[in-house]
Amino acid sequence: MSAKERVYLDAMRRVDRGELTVTAAADLMRVTPRHAKRIRKRYKSHKDAGLVHRLRGRASNHRLPEEFRQRIVKRHQERYPDFGPTLACEKLAEEGIRISPDTLTNLLKERHLWERRRRGRKHRSRRERRSSFGMMVQMDGSHHDWFEGRASKCVLMVMIDDATNRTYARFYSAETTLAAFDVLGRWATRHGVMRSVYVDRHAIYRDEDHPEKPTQFSRAMKELNVELILAHSPQAKGRVERRNAVFQDRLVKELRLRNISDMAQANAFLEKSFLPELNRRFSVSPRLEADLHRVLPPDFAIEEILCVQESRVVGRDWCVRWRNRYLQIPAEHATLDLAGKKVLVKELACGKLLMSYQGRSLNFHEWSVRPKPKREKALHVNRKLWKPAANHKWRLDPVGRASRRRVVSAPAPVGASAAPPPLPTPTPTRHAASPG
Repeated sequence: MSAKERVYLDAMRRVDRGELTVTAAADLMRVTPRHAKRIRKRYKSHKDAGLVHRLRGRASNHRLPEEFRQRIVKRHQERYPDFGPTLACEKLAEEGIRISPDTLTNLLKERHLWERRRRGRKHRSRRERRSSFGMMVQMDGSHHDWFEGRASKCVLMVMIDDATNRTYARFYSAETTLAAFDVLGRWATRHGVMRSVYVDRHAIYRDEDHPEKPTQFSRAMKELNVELILAHSPQAKGRVERRNAVFQDRLVKELRLRNISDMAQANAFLEKSFLPELNRRFSVSPRLEADLHRVLPPDFAIEEILCVQESRVVGRDWCVRWRNRYLQIPAEHATLDLAGKKVLVKELACGKLLMSYQGRSLNFHEWSVRPKPKREKALHVNRKLWKPAANHKWRLDPVGRASRRRVVSAPAPVGASAAPPPLPTPTPTRHAASPG
């Protein structure tokens, strides 16, 4: 019996004992008095069985024919066994078999051919805050239409201390390595160098294609002896994510009320008004009062670490190429023999360039145009065979070596005797002295 039928049974037994009338039992069963009389009549004739629904155990009048049910299951198992119920019903409808996804699911469940696929959720546990200020700082870039169309979109780089909720933020045009360097450098200048920084897996923090190759940011954190922690999900660094939501709600409205429409004014408003009030209201006290930030020495140039650094090979002309710029190393460093060796080039956030070799600073100057290499005049060798002309003087006979040419006359007629003609006398000619 169902729970409702058990209520009917209790009411009917109370009527039998005289505790209730049929009308009062109708209120107990929450039915009309007329229906209560029908229930009483069935109870008298069939006792407890009369209260059970008469269709229980019988097939529904809307039940599909058994042959059609078997046809559906067979077709599903032949062609669509790995299809979901909705998609399988769409494909069956194309074949003229029209059923609902719930009907198909019930048919498969009856034959133990369907198991609900539940997507397992990863277990997460709440992480306790760090105990002291400066132990860990979470950093993230919040992309939003901060000016609501009054200016181009930009990103808000947000930093929040894990132990105290103390927050610092600044607007930048994009979430780049230089933006991350700048906001972290401003935090370090105010409070000192934190012990660890918690970030997501953005390309500026980790190279997914080359995990073994450190990025500029990870290289800088290693030089500062700061532990770089990469989150595997946004929920892992939920503190900075929730602070982003606060900025996207409150800061947007404050900028609208003050009609601020550019990053310079917005950064000034953050520094002077918004961030001090935010930290005053939402900061909490740490469990331990010790400040674990490492204070920077006065002569420590943190900007030379929080910058882009790359190695470059010195050319044979003692020039170093940097982003299509040409840096000439002067002759004062000739004793280092730098041609063909690698030097370290640093580009600071302000655009200034520095160059060093094995920790030693190098002087250089930049060419305004690309230096042209000096070309030596090629030595031309004439390898063409020279042949004197037909009338060249060298082809004439030299003096004293003239030869008589023999003149052959025509043969004399047969029977006639003729004396041979005399040889011609050569005419003396003056020749130039022959060389040699």
